[in-house]
Amino acid sequence: MSTKSSQLEKRVEGFCLLMAPLLFTASTFFWQDGEYGVEAATLIIFSMFFWIPALTGLFSLVKIEMPRYAVWGLWIAVFGCISGVCFAFLGYFATVFNISHEQYLNSLSHYPMTSQVLLFGSGPLFPLSMLVLGINLIVKRSVSLWIGILFCLGAVAFPFSRIPRIEWMAHIADLAMLIPSAVIALQILRK
Repeated sequence: MSTKSSQLEKRVEGFCLLMAPLLFTASTFFWQDGEYGVEAATLIIFSMFFWIPALTGLFSLVKIEMPRYAVWGLWIAVFGCISGVCFAFLGYFATVFNISHEQYLNSLSHYPMTSQVLLFGSGPLFPLSMLVLGINLIVKRSVSLWIGILFCLGAVAFPFSRIPRIEWMAHIADLAMLIPSAVIALQILRK
């Protein structure tokens, strides 16, 4: 029974490793003047939903050699996903209610603590988690070197593309996450 359960769990993780970065990559094509509109926000929210089991699969690659890191790293990465959902909903509601970038930044300044916890302070947790995970995957030789390097490059390019909203750089960051995720997903799904 537990073997069937763990096989199903691995299949779900593999499927999510394909869907999460694929939806995230698609979302960038729907930016509206550098902002997440309704379509981009919706794709990001679904992407983050898929990233959580995908991250579980990725962190399991280092779980035996680094059990504490696998638990705490995953926990931090999941909070980064939650922050990503918050950013997506911010873009969604800004579009739906026709609120400009300056207006919502001004409004958020009235709530500095919660804005930091939910958005600005926690936002870097997702790419930072991917960077540290990429480094650990390389050090522990859990994946091919090029896969770990791509995760690291995607993680570094992520904030440099998202903060100033540079679309071409966002596409590079997205592809740098999509390609290694897809390779690992296909390896998982073939087993």
